[in-house]
Amino acid sequence: MLSELQKFLTEHKRVSLADLKLHFRMDGEPLREMLNRLIRKGRVRKMEDGKKCGGCHSCADDAIEFYEWVNS
Repeated sequence: MLSELQKFLTEHKRVSLADLKLHFRMDGEPLREMLNRLIRKGRVRKMEDGKKCGGCHSCADDAIEFYEWVNS
């Protein structure tokens, strides 16, 4: 599963947790655990926390939580 996540990140470069949940059909916590493992290995970084626009307040937190592939 970890290798599939790495492959997805290498292909897409920057993804939201919401996109990962949809693609892998998983809850956020197991995905965060795998992402944190890749972060510790220096392959992925969590983007600075996104900010809600202040408009409709309908964006879920996982929709503005982004991860980026950094290992070439």
